[in-house]
Amino acid sequence: MQSVLLLLILTTFLTSCSSVKELSIFKEEVPRAKLNLEKPTPLQMEKIQWHIITSENAAEVFAKLEKDGIDPVLWGLTDKDFEMLAKNFAQIRNKMVETNAILEKYQKYYESEEVKDE
Repeated sequence: MQSVLLLLILTTFLTSCSSVKELSIFKEEVPRAKLNLEKPTPLQMEKIQWHIITSENAAEVFAKLEKDGIDPVLWGLTDKDFEMLAKNFAQIRNKMVETNAILEKYQKYYESEEVKDE
């Protein structure tokens, strides 16, 4: 009885392996999928009002802020710090331009063949 059961189990395993299909991974060319990437939208920045304070006009600027109901607490930058801030924003703009160019190249690569095929 055990040998019959063993023979049935062995036959089941062997016949189940005979139905494996051959893979065609490297035989068929698969068309490129569309990227469908949208270009990044420009940022909608909040409007900032700059107050230029010098040693001559500091009292006048603080008085005007108090009159307008604004708490006269200001953060300041030196001219060197302002220059570094401008450089940082320039680097951000350059990175955004670079990223947009990369996206355009990807889009051209993936979608240029479709135009030729159609």
